[in-house]
Amino acid sequence: MTTFSEQGFPDRVTIYEVGPRDGLQNEADLVPTQVKAELVRRLLDAGLPVVEATSFVHPRWVPQLADAAELLTALGRTDLPVLVPNERGLDRALELGCQHIAIFGSATESFAQRNLNRGLDEQFAMFEPVVSRARAAGLDVRAYVSMCFGDPWEGAVPVDQVVSVGRRLLDLGASQLSIGDTIGVGTTGHVRALIRAFGDAGVPASSLAMHFHDTYGQALANTHAALGEGITTFDASAGGLGGCPYAKSATGNLATEDLVWMLHGLGIETGVDLQRLVDTSVWLAGHLGRPSPSAVVRALGSSS
Repeated sequence: MTTFSEQGFPDRVTIYEVGPRDGLQNEADLVPTQVKAELVRRLLDAGLPVVEATSFVHPRWVPQLADAAELLTALGRTDLPVLVPNERGLDRALELGCQHIAIFGSATESFAQRNLNRGLDEQFAMFEPVVSRARAAGLDVRAYVSMCFGDPWEGAVPVDQVVSVGRRLLDLGASQLSIGDTIGVGTTGHVRALIRAFGDAGVPASSLAMHFHDTYGQALANTHAALGEGITTFDASAGGLGGCPYAKSATGNLATEDLVWMLHGLGIETGVDLQRLVDTSVWLAGHLGRPSPSAVVRALGSSS
């Protein structure tokens, strides 16, 4: 691959891999725990620096992740991030010695009600003891903010509303905000405006990560715009798997392979072995019984 660097872009980017959690949570057929464990191992072996393993959500809401404790036990690692929805989820994470957790907030009232059974303001009362207890126990806490660009029930989401929610989560003690385009409606100008609005509110780009979905084919363009604003952490899902069980218009995440291809083409280091990553998604597609939606996996997968 020929590389062409762009002035003002970072030299290195951290890819926060969400495939095992966000990518698999919408799968109708249960994926065996041993397959999930092998997926995590393969992703780590491909050089991904952060792999979010699972979520301690109640099995009734996300049956696919009911084996969270079993998976982490099989992996024998405590350094992989896990999502916790509430204090009960935190209790389970603490019992297993987890070092990194994430909470999942909403930028809109409608999605907070559907996803958290809480109002937009009420969600912070639920998160406060989770974050304070986690921090007191020495854990790192990441905060996802969903519906930051658009909401299927409310339409466009005001930028200042997103910034307000993000600031409140940081004030609770989160170390990083993952800004989610949950239904994939964001565009480059909107991305730049939102990042700059966070900056104006005292939140630097170093405290933000971007979580794009490719519903409208804008994920890579939006990534490029975010790079120009100083963002150096991007969420992605191997093979482009994923969605949101509470928002049917949310299709697949940005494919990790597509992201790596673009970043490497820009001369930006990721530490990821692209072919090993492609091989992993081809392997996973075989278990899921369908081809990967990732363009790069389709292009390079024939050699796997």
